[in-house]
Amino acid sequence: MKHDPFPSDAPFVSESLFETRPFSLYARVGKPAFDILVSVALLPVLAVCSVVLLVLNPFFNRGPLLFVQPRMGRDCSAFGAIKFRTMVPAARITRQADDPLEQHRITPLGQVLRKMRIDELPQIINVLRGEMSLIGPRPDYFHHARKYMRVVPGYRRRHSVRPGISGLAQTDLGYVDSTEGTFLKVKLDLHYVDNLSPKMDAYVFWRTLVTVFGRRGC
Repeated sequence: MKHDPFPSDAPFVSESLFETRPFSLYARVGKPAFDILVSVALLPVLAVCSVVLLVLNPFFNRGPLLFVQPRMGRDCSAFGAIKFRTMVPAARITRQADDPLEQHRITPLGQVLRKMRIDELPQIINVLRGEMSLIGPRPDYFHHARKYMRVVPGYRRRHSVRPGISGLAQTDLGYVDSTEGTFLKVKLDLHYVDNLSPKMDAYVFWRTLVTVFGRRGC
């Protein structure tokens, strides 16, 4: 189901989605090709993790294996981001854009998955679908993103590239759960967009490895 990211009654911050320099050959060709090659190589890892979690979930994380959430992607369009479920299932999402993370809903196994960022692994399917990149601005929950577009300068422009499984703001700033934190996140996201290059992606990749093996996720 498609969502309208630009409702006519919403007073969005005035800005152009494409107020940035033209993207390089790397951004247009090299990066997408790299995304596909690495994602295909990770499919066996995803399969193994899925089987292991299917065995463990009935004991430590009762409920569905996967969780699909509408998030804001490139050009501000909605897509379903796929994750290994880490929280107790809820009938509907009630957390607002400025509410803290619902820590009480995270299961013991889910806590481990989040710390090591394993919960994000199924998003390689989103990469293969062309909805995400391995590295880019992290996509926000779609309905929270609609609010940020109204109040955070630059928020719309961060969606001029595909969102990433990992990103500069995620590795250098960490998880944010408020509008104030989103201001800082967007500054880093726009720095990434404006300096998109193999060197920038290599830096984020390295920082991601440090986060994963240091169990610094949230």
